[in-house]
Amino acid sequence: MATDASTTAATALAPVDGTVGVAKPDPILVVDGVQRRFGGMTAVDVDHLEVQRGAITALIGPNGAGKTTLFNLITGFDQANHGTWSFDGKSIAGKSGAAVARSGMVRTFQLTKALSRLTVLQNMLLATPNHPGERFWLSWLPFTWRAHERAAEVKALEILERFKLVEKKDDFAGSLSGGQRKLLEMARALMTDPTMIMLDEPMAGVNPALVQSLLGHVQALRDEGMTVLFVEHDMHAVRHISDWVVVMAEGRVVAEGPPTTVMQDQAVVDAYLGAHHDTDLGDDSLLDTAMLARLELEEEKR
Repeated sequence: MATDASTTAATALAPVDGTVGVAKPDPILVVDGVQRRFGGMTAVDVDHLEVQRGAITALIGPNGAGKTTLFNLITGFDQANHGTWSFDGKSIAGKSGAAVARSGMVRTFQLTKALSRLTVLQNMLLATPNHPGERFWLSWLPFTWRAHERAAEVKALEILERFKLVEKKDDFAGSLSGGQRKLLEMARALMTDPTMIMLDEPMAGVNPALVQSLLGHVQALRDEGMTVLFVEHDMHAVRHISDWVVVMAEGRVVAEGPPTTVMQDQAVVDAYLGAHHDTDLGDDSLLDTAMLARLELEEEKR
């Protein structure tokens, strides 16, 4: 199934020229003329960007390039000075984060937003959409929402099982490792049954024992039909799982294309990727089998 999904995405994008602002065969997200200024500084100035449906698109660039700011604008956590953008054919420009999430686009954050004093399961249940008990009058009538809550708990436990967090369900979220919190945030996003998921540096600060697991989960999202847009500085991860790469610098999109093409662009290599861009995730010099096994054991003991 994974091979079929990755092949489908690659096939759809194969005839697309690797030029900035190029049209995609089936874009789910379209951004036009988006600008965000802070005083005299322009943080984001994107003329045109399209994200292909059903593909994993990586958004890369140096610190301060405007990647997270663009995420914030698109998902309703910041307001643009100019521009429009649409998701699945409908304008979501200027809508709140909650409205964007209800439309089917959800995001995670560079710094995880788990509620530390709630359990892992409670964090999951908070993401349940359309809970009848959230309405004031129905909250006094448990029979109107108990079935919904039971179904939500079953769903939450299934997702936690998938992310190997079910044994932590009664632990406080604050007791989880950094990597486990990243997994929890991704798992919580799935409670809303999103069409598109946006991940802001999902590998940042993660124990190497969990990096491979996180990469597998990101690929699994695409394999289930979701569109993935993620910000990442780990170029090994980007090349390993991406179908398309968009490069930002100084608020603008300066390059885009398939990972192999973008990473062979000498200007991009010199400016953003550094001297070790050819090292692959499977390289034993990065993480040998014995080291990986030891790190996984340490992570399980947390």
